[in-house]
Amino acid sequence: MVFAHGSRVEAANQAVRAVTAQLAELGSFRYVEAAFLELGEPSLSGAVARLVGEGVRSIRVIPYFLISGTHMERDLPRILQEISLQYKDLDIATTPPLDTHPALLQILLDRARSPQ
Repeated sequence: MVFAHGSRVEAANQAVRAVTAQLAELGSFRYVEAAFLELGEPSLSGAVARLVGEGVRSIRVIPYFLISGTHMERDLPRILQEISLQYKDLDIATTPPLDTHPALLQILLDRARSPQ
């Protein structure tokens, strides 16, 4: 599951959904959902409910956040705790935010060297 902040600009939410669809296709994952903290649908709990309804029993939440700020340190753990209380047999965990991945530096270098 790709978990993003969400935006009042629907095109931004659609971009997250598009990345999620690409992740599903490239990774050959059967169940992949986009979920949003706010300003987008579905919410994380709504996306989890959908997956659980499909029989999924293990979920990895991939935060589509660059840094580990308030949403990662406070909001996401709170939401995951609520979900864990609701679905006792569900294995749900989160990965680190994007800033800890070594490929991010290469992306920044590529952008810095780009002519535009």
